[in-house]
Amino acid sequence: MTEPSHYFLTTAIDYPNSRPHIGTAFEKIGADVQARYRRMQGYDVFFLMGNDENTVKVAKRAAELGVEPKAYCDDMAKQFQDVWRALEISNDAFIQTSESRHHEGCRKFIQKVYDNGYIYKGAYEGWYCEGCESFKTEKDLDENRCCPDHKVPAVRRSEPCHYFALSKFQEKLLRFYEQYPDFIQPESRRNEVLNLVQTELRDVNITRSGQTWGIRVPFDAEFTIWVWFDALLNYITAIGYGSDEARFQKWWPADLHVIGKDITRFHCALWPAMCMAAGIEPPRRVFGHGFVYRKDETTGERVKESKTLGNVTEPMDLITKFSAEAFRFYFLRECPFPGDGEFSWERFVEVCNADLANNLGNLYSRVTRLLVQNYECRLADTASLEPGEFHADADIQTLVKQVQEYVEACQYNQALQTIWLKLLDPANRYLERTEPWKLVKTDKTAVKRILFDAVELLRGVSILLKPFVPRLAKTIYNSFNFPQEWDAVRYEDVWSQPRQVEELRLTAELDNGKVKPLFMRIV
Repeated sequence: MTEPSHYFLTTAIDYPNSRPHIGTAFEKIGADVQARYRRMQGYDVFFLMGNDENTVKVAKRAAELGVEPKAYCDDMAKQFQDVWRALEISNDAFIQTSESRHHEGCRKFIQKVYDNGYIYKGAYEGWYCEGCESFKTEKDLDENRCCPDHKVPAVRRSEPCHYFALSKFQEKLLRFYEQYPDFIQPESRRNEVLNLVQTELRDVNITRSGQTWGIRVPFDAEFTIWVWFDALLNYITAIGYGSDEARFQKWWPADLHVIGKDITRFHCALWPAMCMAAGIEPPRRVFGHGFVYRKDETTGERVKESKTLGNVTEPMDLITKFSAEAFRFYFLRECPFPGDGEFSWERFVEVCNADLANNLGNLYSRVTRLLVQNYECRLADTASLEPGEFHADADIQTLVKQVQEYVEACQYNQALQTIWLKLLDPANRYLERTEPWKLVKTDKTAVKRILFDAVELLRGVSILLKPFVPRLAKTIYNSFNFPQEWDAVRYEDVWSQPRQVEELRLTAELDNGKVKPLFMRIV
């Protein structure tokens, strides 16, 4: 079997007209799980994020604040990255589309497409949504000619422009989808894109006139490049397109684009056609995740998190009040990544207390407390003990492979449910049944067997949780003297590594003779 090699992963880049909300963060932590998991499996990962800055909205916001657009973008980029660091997002790079490397790469790309004969000059008239920064057909708007996403009336625009000959790629795109059936994920997004390409694939207006903020078209300096055409190119300019050919060849094509379901058509129809027009390979896979809705605590109404609608919940509010681990766990556990999820403060507290404090945290506390109080933090001769109730190799290997399949399909809630249902719930029932806190008074040898089994389960769970709640998982693993370094563990180590050293020791720091709780209940 060939060893894993490179893995290039991206998220959508974000408009910095305001700070990120929990729906934006949902995308980033979902992509981060994938990046961390792939690193665990031995891939050389490049995880890219960034901000989409060459937009009318950004220029307007900067003007409102009385600052230059570039200065505004740089400040917002810092604020976005502060949030991503607080959430422990492990991206390797962050691109701003106002950077010179991006401008240079965009100009080279559009010139290449022009030279290849896929761009022509014309004029356009149609309905335009300023929130989406794109033209809309009558079909895209509601009965009041409002954009359904931004709830504002579309405006009628007429302007000279340059067209990208997207319609010429209909047959090529359909063959591409047939050749690579996993390109569009999840499957529910595929039919939407196929219908678009089969019935509504039209040439696209890719330039704007009369704008001072943006990237100038190299073959016609009166125009700037349409923000969507420019934004999609961040995926290649960030890895060297137009500036470092060797680096570009190393990482392209992207293995996975993680994007919101509302921009699937841009990524699954326009973007691969752009790549074909420029003579480069399209990306290998696009995953369109669902939305996060917020439940109003008073009315019970379910509304989509949206900057435009002004109803956002800021990630930093949750992180500061609780923790990054609680934030990550709730959205990964409660919100299906392929579909839509819901946030409410009440449900957030309920889920974190039940799963992290009462279940995982309680198991950890019971085990560490018994080791401290009855075994002086060590169990001798553990290497000779056979795997116990939860650790028949065939069963645990099957379970781990099931979790891996869920992670690779971005079905993160299913992966976490499996860990809790198949490992943590039975482990807690096992302790309730055997009552080692009572048995230790009469049979310390029997309790040693129970503790070994429970610690071994905690080792496996910590490895499985590493991509999801990395800090919490590391705390569990480093609480014991397991032989393998934390940074080196992989999923297969749950069953394939030698399980113990000769003397198992509790290495967690003690405070007044007690191990610090793994997760404090939210009150």
